[in-house]
Amino acid sequence: MAQYSAVLDGVFVALGDPTRRAVIRRLGRGPASVGELARDAPMTLPSFMKHVRVLESNDLIRTEKSGRVRTCVLNRERLALVEDWLAEQRRIWLDRTDRLERFVTTNDQENP
Repeated sequence: MAQYSAVLDGVFVALGDPTRRAVIRRLGRGPASVGELARDAPMTLPSFMKHVRVLESNDLIRTEKSGRVRTCVLNRERLALVEDWLAEQRRIWLDRTDRLERFVTTNDQENP
């Protein structure tokens, strides 16, 4: 998983902003135009487009232009990378807490 470090860093930075998380959450329900996504954002369209570009540059979304409408689609495969990393971290911490529990239990039994 170390080879994905730079990719994960970019994804986590992209997901660190509430506006971008809202876009990801909305696209989880299906594709949407930039106009639809920007409607709920409390900013100008050019400012919102910066968020779209961050998500797109980190491969969290893809955009397609048809005429004057740019449609955004969620890249679920990129989110799967994050899910895999989080699952690995969960396993590591569960192992650590299990070892700590065994240590505490063993010491309690040896020193009543």
